[in-house]
Amino acid sequence: MATKMLIRTSECKYRVAFIIRVIFFLGIPSMYYILTSNAENKQLNNISPGESYSSRHLLTLVESNANCTPAAILEFPSDGLTRFQRQHGYILIHCVLAIYCFLLLGTVCEQYFVPAIEIICERLDMASDVAGATFMAAASSSPELFINCVGTFVTEGDLGVGAIVGSAVFNVLAVPACCALVAGKSIELDWWSVSRDCMMYAVAVVALILTLLDDKVFWYEALLLVLMYTFYILAMVYNGSLGSFARSGCCYFNKPKKYTEITPLLHKEKSNPLEASQRMTHVNQNINDLENGIEVTKRHNSTDSESSLNSLWSWPDEKTSGTQKILWMVTWPISLILWITIPDCRKRTRLYPLTFIMCVTWIGGVSYLVAWIITIVGDTLNVPDSITGLTILAAGTSLPEAVSSVLVTNQGHGNMGISNSIGSNTFDILLCLGLPWLIKSLFYPSYPDNHWVKINSSGLSYSAISLLSTLLALYSCLALNKFQLDWKIGITCAFIYAGFLLMASLIELNILFDVNLPICAHL
Repeated sequence: MATKMLIRTSECKYRVAFIIRVIFFLGIPSMYYILTSNAENKQLNNISPGESYSSRHLLTLVESNANCTPAAILEFPSDGLTRFQRQHGYILIHCVLAIYCFLLLGTVCEQYFVPAIEIICERLDMASDVAGATFMAAASSSPELFINCVGTFVTEGDLGVGAIVGSAVFNVLAVPACCALVAGKSIELDWWSVSRDCMMYAVAVVALILTLLDDKVFWYEALLLVLMYTFYILAMVYNGSLGSFARSGCCYFNKPKKYTEITPLLHKEKSNPLEASQRMTHVNQNINDLENGIEVTKRHNSTDSESSLNSLWSWPDEKTSGTQKILWMVTWPISLILWITIPDCRKRTRLYPLTFIMCVTWIGGVSYLVAWIITIVGDTLNVPDSITGLTILAAGTSLPEAVSSVLVTNQGHGNMGISNSIGSNTFDILLCLGLPWLIKSLFYPSYPDNHWVKINSSGLSYSAISLLSTLLALYSCLALNKFQLDWKIGITCAFIYAGFLLMASLIELNILFDVNLPICAHL
């Protein structure tokens, strides 16, 4: 009788969860459609016919036909508050929402996204670095793809270029620095994986520079970017053969090591049968202990999802500290919403494709929300858009890469973490920019009968130098450190990133060069 009651209770629970999931799937897109429609109507009423807005800048984007640069906040929907209201206390709401979004992203990546990636690697028999450069990079770069689609088709500005270029330097320097400092130990990287990803990213940057030289993106140029990413995927498919070929050469980083035999493996003198039997018994005991440890680990991993589900519906025990209880209360709505909308692939491994798709959806939507909130905060505090784009907004859009890379690096997958941070930049340039530009130029060109997209760009040489120089700095540091990811790499990358922010801020504020026009006055 009790068993039947438990079965009925579980069935009712899953039915309620199914109904709530349907409401979420139908309600969230409907609300987003209503909000974006209202935002577009407001922008159409406030913008004159001949006026166009550009985006936040990273050493690049400037409106050439105006005496001022429109604020980046105009690229996003209105929050319903005036600037005066935000400056008099309401901005605290945005700060709390931003922190809550950071917690949500961290929970999505740790509880659902990383386990889904691990199952994909296991099912497809992929190396960790290949998975990090493809599946993980594509999923964590969904915010940039979403933002560029909005900037290309909705606002028709350069929002996507600014977002992608802004986050590129953060991914190359700040993310490896976080991985190295948080890991707390030295992690050996595969020189071929790092060299492969850096080489392809450098080619992608050069292709982007050549594409934007004439401030126009023709359909065949966009098609070339997409085809280059297809070639990149093919290179990943044959990564094993390419890696073997590269390692077979005379490489400085792959020289065979000489080992000294401290304990002889074979004894020259005659062995005593009794001593040999004792040694074999000791070896067998060690093997049994190892097998028992592996079995315990498997049982522990299999019960992770069940323990997380129980912690969702049960109050923390008495041993839990007060701070952890408060954190449990604060993050409980996050855990509930994610449990409703994302299937746990740790418990139902067959649902890992749906888990992966839902994680991408959550990461893209929440990251765009973070970028929107941070832009509002910077505008309210009178921080220049260029500085906000270089620092907070770049970190906001790159948060999924940072969280996922740090998590997998702490688990010992250093190649996956670094390949994710560099591979996401390649995905951003070749596909997040190339695919929307290709569709726009072929079907919705800026001018009728002209299959190209207009790009408002300036200071492009500074952008090229910044992207290529930061990549060269990262690779040089790793090569000089024998491709060991440790605290020295973390501190070095952090100092280089700080120096880049200083120089870029001086350029953006027109202290070294006249690059940007002043921000236009707005409400």
